[in-house]
Amino acid sequence: MNNKTLMTDFYELTMAQTYFNEGKKDEQVYFDIFFRKNPFNGGYTISGGLDETINYINNFHFGEEELNYLRTLGKFSEDFLDYLSTLKFEGDIYAVPDGTVVFPNEPVLTVKADAVTAQILETALLANFNHGSLVTTAAKRITNEAKNIPVMEFGARRARGIDSAIEASKCAYIGGCVGTSNTYAGMKYGIPVMGTMAHSLVTESKDEYDAFLKYAKSNPDNCVFLVDTYDTLRSGIPNAIRVANEFLRPNGYPFKGIRIDSGDLAYLSKEARKMLDAAGYKDTGICLSNGLDEYTIRDLINQGAKIDSIGAGDNIAAPKERVGGVYKLVAVEEKGEAKPRIKVSNDSIKTINPGSKKVYRFYDKETGYALGDVISLHEEEISKDHYTLVHPVETWKKTELENYNVRSLLLPIFQNGKLVYEDPNLNEKQKYCQEEFETLYPEITRIDRPHEYYVDLSEKLRNLKQELISFHQQEVEEKGKEYVKCAKKN
Repeated sequence: MNNKTLMTDFYELTMAQTYFNEGKKDEQVYFDIFFRKNPFNGGYTISGGLDETINYINNFHFGEEELNYLRTLGKFSEDFLDYLSTLKFEGDIYAVPDGTVVFPNEPVLTVKADAVTAQILETALLANFNHGSLVTTAAKRITNEAKNIPVMEFGARRARGIDSAIEASKCAYIGGCVGTSNTYAGMKYGIPVMGTMAHSLVTESKDEYDAFLKYAKSNPDNCVFLVDTYDTLRSGIPNAIRVANEFLRPNGYPFKGIRIDSGDLAYLSKEARKMLDAAGYKDTGICLSNGLDEYTIRDLINQGAKIDSIGAGDNIAAPKERVGGVYKLVAVEEKGEAKPRIKVSNDSIKTINPGSKKVYRFYDKETGYALGDVISLHEEEISKDHYTLVHPVETWKKTELENYNVRSLLLPIFQNGKLVYEDPNLNEKQKYCQEEFETLYPEITRIDRPHEYYVDLSEKLRNLKQELISFHQQEVEEKGKEYVKCAKKN
């Protein structure tokens, strides 16, 4: 089912009907997607899910099935349902491409559309961004700590449902994994499919040797034996070597590898390497798995573990984290001009940046490293010679920039309802993601207490934000005084 238009929270539709009833169906509004905190207590996030958003919008419409269902709810007028029957996306979307390094509070996607459409889009766009960015970031953290050791994504069975598993495999590949165990994802996206064997083949057989021999005869060119079902060093590896000696080598087949999925992986891998080398199998690889995350991988490498490949599942496809992207109205068009709106909160982190905006990134011309980002109003142009980054809250913190290149991060995706962006293929996205990642200083990419990347506001945006906050504070105070006067009279 390509039409997933009703993948929206119910209140989006009730609010949309309110806009319709109030005669605001043609009012043009601006919404930003942004997030407030990097996942994993990390120093960065990798954006994902844009391709799913493109697909959602390309198929955005209310057909008879959707309209008939809404009619059964008894909550919507026929006039509104008639309006929905002709509704299609005719607005603009600007976004960062999949694989872009992004940071808290900066817009990663901006929608300009009529109020009804823009409101209905919220749920799906957030779901796509939040899931895609979480998995891509998790994969990048793991593949980065693995250094040059290839990481296979094995997370399908741990994902939150079939669709989630398929998309996770795609995002993991963008984030640097070399392949996936998910065969459907391989077919759909052209991702290399990989795998070894499971314990069940061993426990089903009369003994471990018999299991390995059967597997070798069925998969002679791709023999990676799972050696920890009973005893890795005293049973698994000796039986694997025996099958290699008795069947693989005599018939000209390679003994590709072993996988260890339990126990002290550092110790076992080092002992396994000794045993394989002593038997003449110095080219036989060792794959480690078992709920590995970036911290464990780092420690294994530091402890001298012998690793030729890694299988990672849970902590890529279903990490115990979230991105927490939000979708906030930032402007309403009046007489052809975007008038800024602001949501003010007692929690300063939830006070949004108002207005139609752009995001610029500065790069050191000599090193290529990213120096910081600035969020500006849409009409602002950034100097190419000198710029002062100013902390958005602690304004005494300033960084003078010179000798830099600067680029705008938000690209046009849809204009006047037409798709104008050519979505790269997965290999191009993976390459782009790695190139993006390499622009970050190592202090930002470290997994423990990373350095905070600069994301500042332009002077114009900072002043506008303060003016709107002051205006609303004054308005609240005046209404509060009126309320007190009325209470005393009564």
